[in-house]
Amino acid sequence: MTIAAVVLAGGAGTRFEGDTHKLLTVVRGRPLVMWAIESARDAGLEETVVVTGAASLPELAGVTVIHNERWAEGQATSLQAAVRYAGEAGHDAIVVGVGDQPGVPAQAWRAVATTVTSPIVVATYDGERRSPVRLAKEIWPLLPREGDEGARVLMRGRPDLISEVACDGDPADVDTLEDLQRWS
Repeated sequence: MTIAAVVLAGGAGTRFEGDTHKLLTVVRGRPLVMWAIESARDAGLEETVVVTGAASLPELAGVTVIHNERWAEGQATSLQAAVRYAGEAGHDAIVVGVGDQPGVPAQAWRAVATTVTSPIVVATYDGERRSPVRLAKEIWPLLPREGDEGARVLMRGRPDLISEVACDGDPADVDTLEDLQRWS
């Protein structure tokens, strides 16, 4: 079985009012998005995929970059781009996280990837469901094709498909300048 780590990094980051795209804003010496990419890559899965859109990211060694031309239509299109790629590459599952969560460690990606108790496995932090989320190939056709939500739509409608795995880390998103100050 092969599993790809997928970092969704396609959105416009419209709530962020900084001088640059939020994913490119420097946090502790490197662009925000690099924290998520490095954690995903360090998880040691078969491949690391980054789905881009609104922002052009810096050179990314050791990852596959997919540009989602339809990024402005919502997160579901970036997830679909990842699923399409993963299917073509022969992966059996993907573990999906987002580029604006610098506190999710590689151990969370690995824990979600290696838990195979159901087709959807979601990380929890102090009992709260957050990313990353493992999505087995069998449920890819059930994922939304449009809109600004990814797997959450399916998870709300099909709780019978979900298992949880407790993870360490901080899943807080950086969406605003105030959020950024917390990490700086």
